[in-house]
Amino acid sequence: MKQIIKLVRVRQWYKNLVIFLPIVFAKELFNLFALYQTILGFISLSFISSANYIINDIIDKEKDKKHYSKKYRPIAAGQIKIGEGIVLALIFLGLSLFISYFFLTTAFIFFVLSLFFLTQIYTFFLKNEPFIDILLISVNFVIRSISGAFVILNQKGPYVKVSPWIILCPFFLAFFLAVNKRRAEYFLTKNRTKHRKVLNYYTESLTSSLQIISTTLLVISYALYTFFSPYPNLIFTLPFVLYIILIVFGEFEQNPESAMKPQSFLLNLRVLTSLFFIGLITFVSIYFL
Repeated sequence: MKQIIKLVRVRQWYKNLVIFLPIVFAKELFNLFALYQTILGFISLSFISSANYIINDIIDKEKDKKHYSKKYRPIAAGQIKIGEGIVLALIFLGLSLFISYFFLTTAFIFFVLSLFFLTQIYTFFLKNEPFIDILLISVNFVIRSISGAFVILNQKGPYVKVSPWIILCPFFLAFFLAVNKRRAEYFLTKNRTKHRKVLNYYTESLTSSLQIISTTLLVISYALYTFFSPYPNLIFTLPFVLYIILIVFGEFEQNPESAMKPQSFLLNLRVLTSLFFIGLITFVSIYFL
């Protein structure tokens, strides 16, 4: 069971939390039906993500064996056989589609399938295409966030309006994380081209430039959102968001390996404290002011 949990990457499910953004900013968080549907959507996205991770591990088994850390993944380490992995991938794919079809909406199924097929296109064809690999990862993040608006439909379309900022901010956040992950892989992976050909293109100077560009875009996109948001008090979250970005940027710069596990920052006391104030200000601004 421990190896199965490791294989399906439960720790990566946090990426799907962006599905809650539409109902939070549409003041529907206390709508129990909308919340229930969004939770089901989160589970569906998590299951389809796990199916994608398993398929990726099966395809990259031989390459992962030569990687300094990926060699410990269950399939690469031989703890789970390829046949067992295929069965598990089909189970998680089936569960995701079952939840989407019977409990959610046809539109939501479209987003689930888009996430699945785009990830497969990435795995089989675009993983070694410079820049496209990073951009496609960012697009998948946007699919997760937009899908939250389609867990419920009415006669006019999605129950919750899709804001441009629900697209831009998650996109640049994912872009920031993906760029820093590539930078970490460049510094940490020996025989880079044997493990991932695209790393031969991402030089030290290029990854450093992309790191600065992605950080700038992330800060600007969130700052613009707070200025143009219908909730003017959100501007008070800007110092805390900037503080978190600086902490993460500094850690990525001093310890590139940390970019391989960005979820570890959720255990950082300074980050947690800042997230608390961001959440508090956001909640009060949207629902009480």
